[in-house]
Amino acid sequence: MIALFAAMTAAGSIVKVPLAPVPITLQSFSVLLAGVILGPVEGSISQVVYVITGLLGLPVFSGGGGISYIMKPSFGFLLGFMCAPYAVGLYLEKTAYTKARIFIACLIGTSVIYLLGMPYLAFYLQYILMKPDAITFSIKAGMLIFLPGDILKCVIIPMVALPIRSMVEGNSIWKK
Repeated sequence: MIALFAAMTAAGSIVKVPLAPVPITLQSFSVLLAGVILGPVEGSISQVVYVITGLLGLPVFSGGGGISYIMKPSFGFLLGFMCAPYAVGLYLEKTAYTKARIFIACLIGTSVIYLLGMPYLAFYLQYILMKPDAITFSIKAGMLIFLPGDILKCVIIPMVALPIRSMVEGNSIWKK
């Protein structure tokens, strides 16, 4: 399941709308779903596997792969990908899985992605590209443009996650 979610995140990078400096992709859907389905630890491990795979050179990121990806403006969002499933899973760990709680968990996970991605993007814009309005630009280009789609993902994930969790919990092949 860990490998499956790492692969799903990689597949989500294929569908993209190229925007500068960060493209719109379907990756965060898999990231958040990993936290819901796998829980905090395994969900985060799936994204660590994904990021390491990309840093080792496989072209799984939206812009390719390799260690030089650390110097891309979107790398902070990849750091967020590794932490978001933990936040999602931790929120859900001690509560009933309802659509409303999964929605809230996904909003929390999305916030974690922004909390790590936005400062990295602003730093990159300010100190690498020398943009004087780096913070304002990073808010617009790194968050505001993504909010409608990210909220939509948070609405869709509960509808997808509950049936998947039922299948996973009812099938002994998936049990820990």
